[in-house]
Amino acid sequence: MSKVPSAISVKDLYISYKTIQSYSIKKSLLSGKKSDSDVFEAVKGVSFEVPKGQILGITGKNGSGKSTLLRALAGIFSADSGSIDLHGNSVSLLSIGVGFQPKLSGRENIMLSGLLLGFSEAEIRKKMDKIINFSELGDFIDRPVRTYSSGMYSKLAFSITAILETDIMLIDEVLSVGDEKFKKKSYKKMKKLISQEDRTVVIVSHSLSMLNDLCDNLMWLHDGEIRMMGETSEVLPAYREFMN
Repeated sequence: MSKVPSAISVKDLYISYKTIQSYSIKKSLLSGKKSDSDVFEAVKGVSFEVPKGQILGITGKNGSGKSTLLRALAGIFSADSGSIDLHGNSVSLLSIGVGFQPKLSGRENIMLSGLLLGFSEAEIRKKMDKIINFSELGDFIDRPVRTYSSGMYSKLAFSITAILETDIMLIDEVLSVGDEKFKKKSYKKMKKLISQEDRTVVIVSHSLSMLNDLCDNLMWLHDGEIRMMGETSEVLPAYREFMN
């Protein structure tokens, strides 16, 4: 039996960023000196492979580096060292607070998001009505995104990713936002999308029931390092025990 090729290869990845001490901001303005800052290591030497078509879940307590890792996979954060190889696959990130221009309308953000994902203007226009209908935003689609609630933002973000399908989908907690009706619809759509054999999905979530339902494998991140990774049925009980 031939080995399934990798869709994502991460090797010895380190990501850190500076955090400004809050008390020092006022002091620096008065003194004219630069604010004191600390370096926070968000991801520490992480290495893993995701085979093509696999659904990988990532969980861990707050501050463990989950969202930082996902944004690095999406190309938003750059690594201090190490490497990320997506093997030529197209990738989309579904996350609240990432990717939209607040002053532009929902319709304009659909076009911008599609272009950034590598789709042509003609391809986006062809699917524009389908995206708008799925989002259930109605007349709000032509209003600035800055006027949207978090639920409306979530609907638009999910609709773009769901209709403009990429090889790799990165999902950051977005399925937990929105009204109950849309949650059910988006969950059903997500299950349909990730059931396709060639699509690779990475889901960051605190919802252990969702991870258990959707994911083939699970990564447990703890303080920026992989504490455990393997089949969901093996990792999930260990993580539950740790959290309890």
